[in-house]
Order: sequence, then C-alpha cells, then structure tokens
Amino acid sequence: MKFFIDTANLEQIKEAQALGVLDGVTTNPSLMAKEGITGKNNILKHYVDICTIVDGDVSAEVIATDYEGIIKEGEELAELNEQIVVKIPMTQDGIKACKYFSDKGIRTNVTLVFSAGQALLAAKAGATYVSPFIGRLDDISTDGLNLIDEIRLIYDNYAFETQILAASVRHTMHIINCAKIGADVMTGPLSSILGLLKHPLTDSGLEQFLADYAKGNK
Repeated sequence: MKFFIDTANLEQIKEAQALGVLDGVTTNPSLMAKEGITGKNNILKHYVDICTIVDGDVSAEVIATDYEGIIKEGEELAELNEQIVVKIPMTQDGIKACKYFSDKGIRTNVTLVFSAGQALLAAKAGATYVSPFIGRLDDISTDGLNLIDEIRLIYDNYAFETQILAASVRHTMHIINCAKIGADVMTGPLSSILGLLKHPLTDSGLEQFLADYAKGNK
C-alpha cells in the first residue's frame, strides 16, 4: 500500500518524507489556499518545490471544468516535472480529458469519486488513479469503506490497472481498513500516518525496559 500525504505544507511533506514511508503527495486548490499559495505562477512553483522534496507522484489539480480548459491546464502541469500526475474532476468533460491524457501518455488522477459507477468510467478512460472520497461519504452517514470494497471487486473482475487511491482519509483506522480491503494508495493528513506508530503497550513496554536498565546500570 502506498502512502501519500494530502497537503501543500512543505514542512509536513518534509517530515513525512524523513519518516521513510512516503510514496507521494496529493494537493488541491483548497490546500494551496490554506497555505496562502495564490496566483498561477506561485502555484506552479509550489508544485515544483513539492517535487524536489518527494521521490514519488505528485497530484496537481486543474481548475478548469471544460474539456479544452482541462486539456490546456493538464498539459501545462504535466510539463512541470515527470512526477506530476494531472488531477481532473469526475465529470463528463473530465472523463473525456482523462481518455485524451491516457492516449498521450500523461498520467491522471480522477478525483471527487463517490460511486462505483464513476470509478468504472474512470478506469475505462485509462485513469492512473481514481480517488474515492471516503471521509466525505462518512460525513453524510454513508459507508465510505464500502465504496472502496465495491471498486476493488470491479477492478479485480476485469483486471483494470487503475489504482484505487483512498482519499479524504481522516484518521488511522481509515488507513488500516483500506489496507484490509486492498486499496492501492491512501492519502491523508500527516497525523493519520503518525497515528500508526502509537500503541500504549509500546509506550509502557519501552518505559519498563529503560527503567530496568537504569536499575542495573547505576
């Protein structure tokens, strides 16, 4: 399972990279704005800065919603760095653009996926990644993990190469459950990744080991 961090914060990306388990980064306009990154040139530069920190894929999202606009923005993003994956919306024009990019050898991440049918279309169009938003489904009392399960079944049935990127991950158990189901990738905040480190028995065990050592080595 690949671990992506969902942020535009360079310090958090560096921290995750230093942990040694980071495989990539996902970003979106909201995350850019949260970091105060505004203006086209500044946003493009920020994507390049992210690529210099991580070794893996960096999803960069288009702003356009029409076919021609998505193509124009996507090609510009793809030219920034070979690590860039063009992130496009799950719409009719988005799927058309996904097919165009796939034919051109440009990798894509189809985002804002909330149904198995949408994920099936994305795979048919040649998406590199598909991003079902499990946290947002949970927010409206719908089982986000069940969607991951449905997509996994469909993709396995037909040997689709599109990778399931579990997005809108909110906490550590989301990661564990997605790993059980067989999601190819998860993307979430640094806190959800660091949460995997924690267990009270680890803490108490280490405390006891150190205490016992101290008693015998005064």
